[in-house]
Amino acid sequence: MIPRVRQNTGLGILLMSATALVFALQDGVSRHLAGEYNVYMVVMIRFWFFAAFALALSARGAGGIGGQLRSRHPWLQLTRGVLLIVEVCIMILAFVKLGLIASHAVFVCYPLMVAALSGPVLGESVGWRRWLAIGVGFVGVLIILQPGVAVFSPWALVPLLSAFMFALYGLLTRYVAQGDTAGTSFLWTGLVAAVAITPVGLWFWQPMTAPDWGWMLLLCLTGAGAHYMMIKAYEVAEASDIQPFALLQLVFIAILGLTVFNEDLRLNVVLGAAIVMAAALFTLWRARVAARRALGPSA
Repeated sequence: MIPRVRQNTGLGILLMSATALVFALQDGVSRHLAGEYNVYMVVMIRFWFFAAFALALSARGAGGIGGQLRSRHPWLQLTRGVLLIVEVCIMILAFVKLGLIASHAVFVCYPLMVAALSGPVLGESVGWRRWLAIGVGFVGVLIILQPGVAVFSPWALVPLLSAFMFALYGLLTRYVAQGDTAGTSFLWTGLVAAVAITPVGLWFWQPMTAPDWGWMLLLCLTGAGAHYMMIKAYEVAEASDIQPFALLQLVFIAILGLTVFNEDLRLNVVLGAAIVMAAALFTLWRARVAARRALGPSA
């Protein structure tokens, strides 16, 4: 097992907050491009850049590309990459069908899924208080989905599936960090995702205008940067300390949706999202309390 990176909670918070902002900007660009071109092609080009950037970064690291590819958890790294590429495609489809705000109001429940899955995936104990918070959070999701036409559409469930996949991706990222460096996880993520999406993306290739190639470049830069910052955040800080700051993405998304895409901020979405976020924050706090109790008085 590799030596653990020295913990730096302040840096982790900064990285996670920056990740939330960049992810929000990236989602706005993704919605624009996916409204004009096939989703799979857009995601493919994005992850081509991701993989190229990861290879260039690894070539400069200790041991070069070969050294960075050596993983103690190759099958889990493979699973992470596939999970991510499928989750990204699903979420971008939700942006086009439901809008940024409604999609993220549902997606923000993923910390609750992290708590629910932390037992089977990481072997953590989840007490009754956290299970209650998880239940309350999903009541908030129902409030978001219930009113309006969206409740009758299967697209309303798409961001929920995306949240589940992203929660699993985050848990696996934390798990492999016990044996692999951030560089190794970053390289595996880029390569696996690019290889997995390329056959589908090429099949749906469409010519793109010059201005949209500029948006695509911005999407590529933000995609690679955001995922690397998230991996580094999990490496330098405990998940329970920094995860609440990932919820800032919903705030950034709301601003973007209202100002750029002229989306509506419905009352049920505000109320449901507030319930989900409160439940998520409580769940993360309880996870932190449980972790400190497990460490004993020295914590």
